Amino acid sequence: MKNLRDNAAILALLVFLIALPFLLAILDGQSIGAMLAGQSGNSKFYQGLLIEIFILAIFAISYDLLFGITGLLSFGHAMFFAVGAYTTGIALKTLQLPLPQTLALVVVAGVVQALLFSIVLPRVKGITFALVTLGFASVFHIVIMSHELNDIAGGDVGLQNIPKPDFLDPANQRLTFYFVALAFTFLVYLFYRRFVDSPTGRVCIAIRENEHRAQMLGYNTFYFKLVALIVSSITAALGGALHALYQPIVSPTIASLGYTVNALLMILIGGVGTLSGALVGAAAFRLLQFFLDKIFGESSSFIIGMVYVALVLFVPYGIIGTWRVKRWEWRAAWQERLQKAGILKRSGD
Repeated sequence: MKNLRDNAAILALLVFLIALPFLLAILDGQSIGAMLAGQSGNSKFYQGLLIEIFILAIFAISYDLLFGITGLLSFGHAMFFAVGAYTTGIALKTLQLPLPQTLALVVVAGVVQALLFSIVLPRVKGITFALVTLGFASVFHIVIMSHELNDIAGGDVGLQNIPKPDFLDPANQRLTFYFVALAFTFLVYLFYRRFVDSPTGRVCIAIRENEHRAQMLGYNTFYFKLVALIVSSITAALGGALHALYQPIVSPTIASLGYTVNALLMILIGGVGTLSGALVGAAAFRLLQFFLDKIFGESSSFIIGMVYVALVLFVPYGIIGTWRVKRWEWRAAWQERLQKAGILKRSGD
């Protein structure tokens, strides 16, 4: 019963997101049968927008595990995502592997790149680690754009015409893709919560707060940071695989520094180290982009920048972080207002 109460909000959100495509179809005047058949309409369009949010949320929460939970500032996190996307595209298109084998290859690639990043873990920390990871990611970005790999990776144009499994074809089976992406995002979030609450996760938090003290207590912090790297890398790579399956083109921009900055922005908007903040931040980030682009066109970039500055100034802990810090203060202030209005009796009355 306690677990049910603790997870009531996430379960309510899950139920809402499951029902949302059907509600949108009804509001649009579209029959449920037509929506299930994949016919065009508002429901299908917003399914696509939400799929993009789910993929960004997976990417953001994987970065939150590194930066927000373990305290590892990485400027090369986009490489984890891009490796998953390119591995999926090359495996399906060039190697013509079935989807299960492709996903297994993506997991292996995630482990390998985490081990690559871990080479420098015992030697560098802080901003130096961030710069080294940026170097790794920059090399990968240059390699996939090189002329020599043009036939395999598509060069600066990107990887195109990736064959999609029939049951996950986003053009004809978008509702199925929507539910798969929703389920995977939900499972990733639950796994990350369990990981953070585990003894390993607690040591990762201790490393973020004071690594030297964790070492004095007898923990070999390298192995805990390596575990966090592997979990984060595999998650981001699987998010990249979803991206490759959904988008018509795997663009090399997903391996750039700008894409890592997007992940950082998402967890700053939602709340660093909160996990759920990564999900909220991804939704806010993508929805802001979509609606401001729709309303203001080319001027939207300036307005989005102003919104980010305002969020940092007025919501310094992020949306979820600020709620956790201020909720008792806000609740007490609200109760006091209700008492002054005579709606709520005082405890001593």
